[in-house]
Amino acid sequence: MSDLVFNRVAFIGIGLVGSSLAHVLRRDKLARSIVACARTQQTLDTVRELNLADEVTLDPAAAATGADLVVIAAPHSAYVEIGKRIGPVLAPGAILTDVGSVKGAAVRDLQPIVPPGVHLVPGHPVAGTEHSGPAAGFAEMFDGRWCILTPPPGTDPAATDRLKRLWESAGMKVEIMSAEHHDMVLAMTSHLPHAIAYTIVGTATDLEETLRSEVIKFSAGGFRDFTRIAASDPVMWRDVFLANRDAVLEILARFTEDLQALSRSIRWGEGDKLQDLFTRTREIRRGVIEAGQETPEPDFGRHRGG
Repeated sequence: MSDLVFNRVAFIGIGLVGSSLAHVLRRDKLARSIVACARTQQTLDTVRELNLADEVTLDPAAAATGADLVVIAAPHSAYVEIGKRIGPVLAPGAILTDVGSVKGAAVRDLQPIVPPGVHLVPGHPVAGTEHSGPAAGFAEMFDGRWCILTPPPGTDPAATDRLKRLWESAGMKVEIMSAEHHDMVLAMTSHLPHAIAYTIVGTATDLEETLRSEVIKFSAGGFRDFTRIAASDPVMWRDVFLANRDAVLEILARFTEDLQALSRSIRWGEGDKLQDLFTRTREIRRGVIEAGQETPEPDFGRHRGG
């Protein structure tokens, strides 16, 4: 058996990202068996209907027992309780990972429960849609995207490499960095845009009824893109902001200062400053396009080898 193939993979939580990875495992025959754990029987029934797992359970400990790969794909606020439940049954040699977008909190909450011989390799596949739940998953979601791994110091390099190759087999490019660096980068690239989107859409909901209906009617003017981001799972994003509060607050403070500067330039008719800002920021968009990160489509709308 190839060392990339896992004997038993346990998903603790199986929403959009977890189910998408389960699709990959099924497609590429990378798991002898898959067990899914969720909080509700309704979710487990959906998992069965989609044939995403060989076993389903409401008990995290039952799912993790005997697993050589355990993937936590639940909201950050559940990590501590999940850790308490699965810690005593994690098998020596097993890899424990997650798919959350805050890695410092993952290390903080999970490292204390990891028994000797178990490898903690937190991960963040930077991919997704505004949809949630196991029915929303699809294997191609990871194509051409980045996955960031943040193994704590002293982690067995072989375990990190095995997980790296698993994500690569899903079509992802993999980068390894510290949890602290990851959290600051994602506070800028993901968490701040979501904070802005939620705020802008929240502002729209407080407008007078007539104006609000016209905002929706003419949303193609840019508002539409914010509504897509703001449609993301509210529980997940509540936990993200709280788990990464220090980095988010620092980035929000910088953004607030820049927004105040923009406001002053508009108020005082400083056209040169506005044009300079818009010229500089357009270069960022060009960089995003050159990096192949410009669309939310699977594989960014490209075909492999094309």
